[in-house]
Amino acid sequence: MFKSSSIYKKGKFLCIPLFALATFSATAQQTQKPPLHGKHWMAITGKPLAATAGSQIFQKGGNAVDAACAMLAATCTMWDVLSWGGETQALIYHPKLKKVIAINALGVAPTGATADFFKSKGYNFPPEFGPLAAVTPGTPGGLCFMLAKYGTKSLKEVLQPAMQMAEGYPIDAQTANSIERGKERIKTWPYSKKVFLTHEGEEREAPEAGEIFVQRDLLETLSKMISAEQEALKAGKSREDAIMAAYDRFYKGDISDEFVRGSKEQGGLITKEDLANWKPIEEEPLQINYKGIDVYKLQSWTQGPAMLQALNILKNFDLKSLGYNSAPYIHTVYQAMNLAFADRDFYYGDPAFQPQTPIKGLLSDDYAAQRAATIDPTKNNPSTQPGDPYPFQNSKNPYIDLLQQRAKLTDTTAQGEGDFVPKHDVTASLLPVDSLYNDRLLRGTTSVEAADAEGWVVSITPSGGWLPACIAGNTGVGMSQRLQSFVLDSLISPFNVVEPGKRPRVTLTPAMALKDGKPFLSFAVQGGDTQDQNLLQFFLNVVEFDMKPQPAAEAANINSNQLWLSLGGTKIDDRKPRAGSLLLDRRTPKDVVEQLERMGYTIQLGNRTSGPINAIYFDEKHGTLWGGSSNNGEDYGIAW
Repeated sequence: MFKSSSIYKKGKFLCIPLFALATFSATAQQTQKPPLHGKHWMAITGKPLAATAGSQIFQKGGNAVDAACAMLAATCTMWDVLSWGGETQALIYHPKLKKVIAINALGVAPTGATADFFKSKGYNFPPEFGPLAAVTPGTPGGLCFMLAKYGTKSLKEVLQPAMQMAEGYPIDAQTANSIERGKERIKTWPYSKKVFLTHEGEEREAPEAGEIFVQRDLLETLSKMISAEQEALKAGKSREDAIMAAYDRFYKGDISDEFVRGSKEQGGLITKEDLANWKPIEEEPLQINYKGIDVYKLQSWTQGPAMLQALNILKNFDLKSLGYNSAPYIHTVYQAMNLAFADRDFYYGDPAFQPQTPIKGLLSDDYAAQRAATIDPTKNNPSTQPGDPYPFQNSKNPYIDLLQQRAKLTDTTAQGEGDFVPKHDVTASLLPVDSLYNDRLLRGTTSVEAADAEGWVVSITPSGGWLPACIAGNTGVGMSQRLQSFVLDSLISPFNVVEPGKRPRVTLTPAMALKDGKPFLSFAVQGGDTQDQNLLQFFLNVVEFDMKPQPAAEAANINSNQLWLSLGGTKIDDRKPRAGSLLLDRRTPKDVVEQLERMGYTIQLGNRTSGPINAIYFDEKHGTLWGGSSNNGEDYGIAW
């Protein structure tokens, strides 16, 4: 016999069968990593050594911004699926102003990067790799900007751990093996080959795990930045102005000269003017309220608002009564995510350019209720399309005809069957035939979380310049590959068509939540289009199912592939939605899997489906910090 449960939905009840709700015992489960506790500070990021870099700065009296910048620098130097030429996205809680601040340090499309240029080369999307995939570097400028404005330490102090690593650090197996896997591509770029292939001509040309990996060119670049800072201090400049002198040397001085020269030599488009004209932006974050908790995300140049939209849709359902990861719960969350991602795929883009994302309508509760009402509680909708948010901001949608044409592009067949293994699973070498698609879906980065006793909180999702990276000349700096997140055809998205000076709509999406005006959660995750899927479920684990951050970070997630991929592939078919494709954890009870299959899903199973998520929870009752770092990956935290 099947039981039923009522879900309240804007004035009416829907009766949904609960097929023998065999769910994980989420709130009581033991964790593979111990919970992290701290009173004075907490530092969490994607590599153990990088977390140590943050702890060193805390121990020297730095605040959370100082420590976060040190971790950012260290992860870039360790090539933790990013490098110094990538991009940085951050949310900062300012305890004195009692507000959340957003930092946009994403690079822009260079001169000559037009849709016609890439189409002339036979692309349907900008390329995945090499100099033509690069936007201008954002991380050096974002780090300097955050540190100068909100930190307390000098750039010299904050970069010291990273510079020690550049002098030589024992490389980890994940990075070393990634170099080896990508060596054929690396060989096509002379400056990358010089840095990465330390055993050129041997059977294994990459460094071995544990080998001391030296980056002389990068050390020289960082030393030049420190020299500029120290000279400015000797000239009587303030701490802030001295840090920005280092910024200027990177973007307007001899470092930029070599970066541009090396990029152009290898076929890149970035000019000196592109670097000199770029700057990081401080902006207001977007925010919605979910059951008394204010949730913050970056603006529509990221996918972050998709999580806010999904939460608004899910307000219309009684999730807790469904049970953690029951078939009806998974179905409801999947459908809400699909609706939000359909809007993301069409409407999101750089708000500094026209057309502007109709963000007021997209984040309207009434629009969310309208979208929620379209969810069929009994089956998947294989052709979820963007909605029309314009009436909810008292305007008319100029793209109705385009939306109707666009719907024909959507693939409504279930694809991608197979035994799916997430990117960071220990059995990743056993990837299925469809592994290329799944790599694009999950293409990683890292995350940085920091908090201190004074009340500063930082959440960062940096990325770009990942392996195999094309290094720009003798700078030691890997160029970003983020240009691939643009589209070339307004039929896919009129808001995200590539233009010089424009920022692509990226997947990178740190998150923060306040309760009663005080920090409640700070959380982020690596990955591509899965980021806001994982973060949404982590947040619901804490808020709906009363999990602490470590169990919530390790808990089984689901992933939807029913969206347009943001990364990888140069053809339309590489990125089209895969209707009904659903990743589940292997521990999912058989009856739940079978019920979802009857609802129209094609199931993939993974050993670890939890992110990897990094998070800090603020225990207001005890005045302490709780840390969580998923068991899926090398992410690690230190606290005191």
